[in-house]
Amino acid sequence: MSATKAGGKSAAKAAPRKAPKKASKRAPGLKDLDALVVGGGSFGTTIASLLAENDKRVALWVRRGEQAREINREHTNERYLTGFTLPAKVLATTDLESAVRAAPIVIVAIPTKSFREVTKSVGDYIQGDQVLVHATKGLEVDTFKRMSELLREETCCRKIGVVSGPNLAVEIMRGHPAGAVLASRYQEVIERVQGLFAGGRMRMYGGRDVIGTELGGAFKNIIALATGVSDGMGFGDNTKSLLMTRGLSEMVRFGVALGANILTFGGLAGIGDLMATCASPLSRNYRVGQGLAAGDRLDDIIERLGQVAEGVPTAAAVHSQAIDLGLDMPIVRVVHGMLYEGHTSTQALKDLMTIPVGDELAALRSD
Repeated sequence: MSATKAGGKSAAKAAPRKAPKKASKRAPGLKDLDALVVGGGSFGTTIASLLAENDKRVALWVRRGEQAREINREHTNERYLTGFTLPAKVLATTDLESAVRAAPIVIVAIPTKSFREVTKSVGDYIQGDQVLVHATKGLEVDTFKRMSELLREETCCRKIGVVSGPNLAVEIMRGHPAGAVLASRYQEVIERVQGLFAGGRMRMYGGRDVIGTELGGAFKNIIALATGVSDGMGFGDNTKSLLMTRGLSEMVRFGVALGANILTFGGLAGIGDLMATCASPLSRNYRVGQGLAAGDRLDDIIERLGQVAEGVPTAAAVHSQAIDLGLDMPIVRVVHGMLYEGHTSTQALKDLMTIPVGDELAALRSD
């Protein structure tokens, strides 16, 4: 995996992670956990809820004491999952040390902007025999590193994996079935995480392609921005299908250039996630695209959302890296133009429609 920064400079090699700190007194209730979810946003809370429904002993780490008290007393998380009642078995805590030490499996669901900082704190307490996976769909903008690379840099863990797939949190909280893929180089990681979800509403498939699974989950957010713009401009399903299929082509070319397996993008982490995110008003990135089509300022759109839309920083990282790799990626280019260069949606459409066309699959052929 390239260590090139988004600005084109080489990232400094990370220093070896120090041994975890010695244990302090554990907080009441945090013992003999089956899993810890780090991050009390919409998807982290959804994962914790799924595990609690599956009769697992799960803790949910959140930053704010007020949020922890709300979850524990009211069984709600109104800021991120308005109108839903959480399972009473979800135990929220702000005590990261005690929670990490009590859980054999730790699942990190933190936005990319804070991912390194929080993972570094997890690394102060986690041991090498614990399983550590993440469910964050994005890239670190300054270094272009994937989240599993940050887990390796900031913790002593090697039993690492990534969860990705078409998982709109609101639909899952409504009780709808869903599926995801758990990718890891270690079969033990796959089997242990699958065991947490077995028999529940989340079908957890296994995979080995960590790179492709992470890049697919990150890249589809850029395409969702584009389809949101298309729908916001009043275009129909033909246009959306065009953007999704050509976006998938860009995703595949980008991923393969960075070492991914092309087959991964035909599964849940690729086309599966693309289909859900690019067509649903529940998708934050899709809604950002709709706002751009309406002529709204990006800052106003993000403030209105009240949550992170990972496609916004990911577009900057992927655009820069594509240039470094010599890849022509028209959809990424026009989305970047709307987000960071002041281009209008009308201009973006004109740019896309005037690109010369050739053989549809030429860029994907190895010959």
